[in-house]
Amino acid sequence: MLKKENLINETLLAGYNAGMERGRLRKGLGHIEFARTKELLLAELPALPAVIYDVGGAYGEYAWWLASLGYEVHLFDLSETNIRMSAELAGEYPGVSLADARVADARRVPRPTASADAVLLMGPLYSIEEKAERIAAIRESRRLLKPGGKLFTAAITPYATMLWATSVFGRENRLLEEKAFMHMVEHELCTGEHICPTEETEYHGHLTRAYFHSPAVLREELTAGGFKNHAVHAAVGAAWMAPELDLLWEDPVAREALLNTVRLVDLREDLLGFSTHLLCISEY
Repeated sequence: MLKKENLINETLLAGYNAGMERGRLRKGLGHIEFARTKELLLAELPALPAVIYDVGGAYGEYAWWLASLGYEVHLFDLSETNIRMSAELAGEYPGVSLADARVADARRVPRPTASADAVLLMGPLYSIEEKAERIAAIRESRRLLKPGGKLFTAAITPYATMLWATSVFGRENRLLEEKAFMHMVEHELCTGEHICPTEETEYHGHLTRAYFHSPAVLREELTAGGFKNHAVHAAVGAAWMAPELDLLWEDPVAREALLNTVRLVDLREDLLGFSTHLLCISEY
């Protein structure tokens, strides 16, 4: 069977090519996601020297950080703009370079079989609408990994949009009163499919169309792709709901207090949905 030519929705790809990923991990809940994900990576990545493929890694926030630690990092992303923007981060890491940074489809990464010690798949799964194509991307990650390697997968939960709208209701907007919005939310909760009423409506950042995983569905798809022993972590916990998050993040004491709440509920299955963002660590 021929692979689907366009891996993600054209409107979403246009958003990535417009540079919408720039700065996402440097504001709001992105602060928490970046900090906590780095903690989890440090705890689970192989010892140096090691090769890491960052597949769907946007413009390389994680890739450059990992390269600065001494890893051989290869960055791949479907967006030409993201790959071009990745060069901008070089100035933040003097003397550091990526082994590679190129445009690539997560289902067809131009690297040899069993050539990576770890693979990050922290963007594609929520950007790919069709289940078969998500599993194809997962299987490609398995092909790339050496036996015993680990896969790090990010996902957004089906509760994310509703929780966000509730957290700002009456303060920033009144979306919970809009029929079209609530119809979208109900559809997400039932199917995982995030479909904005119109392509001009961006209720969840710039994700006009996406797929949101429950922990159970995430494990199911990763298993179908050939992985096992899935540890699903609450990447942002409930800390993202703190008011004035950007201001709080500037205070080291407040920042540590927020991160500590995330660590406390890290693997609590009954609270994973509150996290909105998940990080799953799976074994070959």
